[in-house]
Amino acid sequence: MIYCGPYGVRAYPLDLHTVSMTLQAKKNDLKSCYLVHGDPWEPYVSMRTVRMDKIATDDSFDYFRIIVKVPSRRVRYVFLIDKGKKQLWYSEMGLTPKKPEVGELGFPYFEILNNRKDDVFIAPEWAKGAVAYQIFPDRFYNGDKTNDPPNIKKWGKLPLTRDTFYGGDLHGIIEKIPYLSELGIDLIYLTPIFSSPSTHKYDTTDYYQIDPHFGDLKTFKELVKKCHENNIKVILDGVFDHCGYNFWAFQDVMRKGLKSGYVDWFNIYSFPIKTRPKPTYETWGKDLWWMPRLMTENPEVRRYLLDVAVYWIKEAGIDGWRLDVASELGHDFLREFRKAIKKTNPDAIIIGEIPHFASPHLEGDQCDSVMNYPFRQAVIDFFAKGTINAEEFDARLAKIRMIYKEPVNHVLYNLIGSHDTVRFLSLCGNKIEKMMLATIFQFTYTGMPAIYYGDERGMVGGSDPDCRRCMDWGELKGQKLKLFELYKKLISLRKAHPALKTGEFFTHFVDRKDNLYSYLRRSESQEILIVLNNSAKTCRVAVPSPKSWAGTVIDLLEGGKYEIVRGKIRASLGPYSGLILKTA
Repeated sequence: MIYCGPYGVRAYPLDLHTVSMTLQAKKNDLKSCYLVHGDPWEPYVSMRTVRMDKIATDDSFDYFRIIVKVPSRRVRYVFLIDKGKKQLWYSEMGLTPKKPEVGELGFPYFEILNNRKDDVFIAPEWAKGAVAYQIFPDRFYNGDKTNDPPNIKKWGKLPLTRDTFYGGDLHGIIEKIPYLSELGIDLIYLTPIFSSPSTHKYDTTDYYQIDPHFGDLKTFKELVKKCHENNIKVILDGVFDHCGYNFWAFQDVMRKGLKSGYVDWFNIYSFPIKTRPKPTYETWGKDLWWMPRLMTENPEVRRYLLDVAVYWIKEAGIDGWRLDVASELGHDFLREFRKAIKKTNPDAIIIGEIPHFASPHLEGDQCDSVMNYPFRQAVIDFFAKGTINAEEFDARLAKIRMIYKEPVNHVLYNLIGSHDTVRFLSLCGNKIEKMMLATIFQFTYTGMPAIYYGDERGMVGGSDPDCRRCMDWGELKGQKLKLFELYKKLISLRKAHPALKTGEFFTHFVDRKDNLYSYLRRSESQEILIVLNNSAKTCRVAVPSPKSWAGTVIDLLEGGKYEIVRGKIRASLGPYSGLILKTA
């Protein structure tokens, strides 16, 4: 079983003169693989043969990759594969024992012709490896008690219902910018801040008005300005798939029925409109009457929402959008959304909430990034619950990376928790050492590590609304202080070492029996080795030394020691601990 077509994630341009080629083959089926390539207009005999590197293995496939320079912006190519006992050629004609020949009607080869700028995936440079921080405004910090909603709960009391208010606001976030800056945050993502009757604000009443319990436009502009002064980007949550029951256009339809000029903005099943026992209109979720769905295929709806998105970039200077339920917005809408946003600010980012693999949304014409939920599940299963071993964990990661083009992997929003999920520490059974090890991995892996507010302070919580507790601003002690200091240390290491931020990822060593996991992050000038012991016992580790060994300790986490013996790094790692070494 072999595959590499001339499109998608297996063959694509990195820039106008560079192409990435990846061949996918049945696991352990190929001894080696070569790419034979050349310009389609050059003589047939001038084609070059280069060996491809095996870069990843998942539960079913091996992946071989090579990066090829194509000065002419055209490339013709075929694969020579070595199965040990025989060699075969793989082209668009399939597998053949003989090298394909030039035919009368063209070449029986794959071809990538005329690479153009719109074929290249381009995400904002600042986003590559950036550290993100998600804030649920009502629960972060109350900085202005004059705008508190009525009957707010005492800060810190558990939210027993989903409609509990605590008074967190934009002034509170402004007051805590020094905290975020000290932590090392590059980007804050705010869940919805527009006018809405709920605490979560995913039922928007007015997309042009800041909810008065959070502040006003002036306050929000001050927040963005002060964040920018501290080199922190700000993105907002765009809830464009649906609105709130009190949204002006829906209320117009409620009043006027079929005579409303906005009746086609929604999918109304029958009139008069009713909310119970079941709504007579399409909603987000199952019969959630307070969230009518917007028909984003309607040109008027689309124009309105694009104007909203552009307005907040121009008026307040935000740095992009996180799109709620982006998987339900439609590809055509997302393409127009991207054009409008990038025309306004080419450096703005678009992050889609898509709970599954999202390759179609990341071809360069829609989103820049997505919330990487498959990553989160792998981290939960390996570190928090221990339901998979190191080999299975590595296979899961490989599958995720191979689903996407390599430039995409550097900007994926790698979360381990959010306002919609159980807190990660709770999933760990409140064992902070497990969370610390998962955090070491999250911040040394490729992509954008994302912190859900309070995770760095050891906050716990079950399903919504419990995962939305008030931020704990109390004094940190013991294990929680160690966790907080670890976050600061890892972010600092990430900023100081380019390989940790934007370097390529390579599996180095996997021991499924003892759950030892080792990997490399490699940039042009630097190589860093990470070794993790995901077990409850102290382990003696013997990891093969990387070829380019310099032996500089960046950090020996949670004690332990190491030495080099006959080409191997021998380390003693305590339970749930790790070693980070700079090898070149």
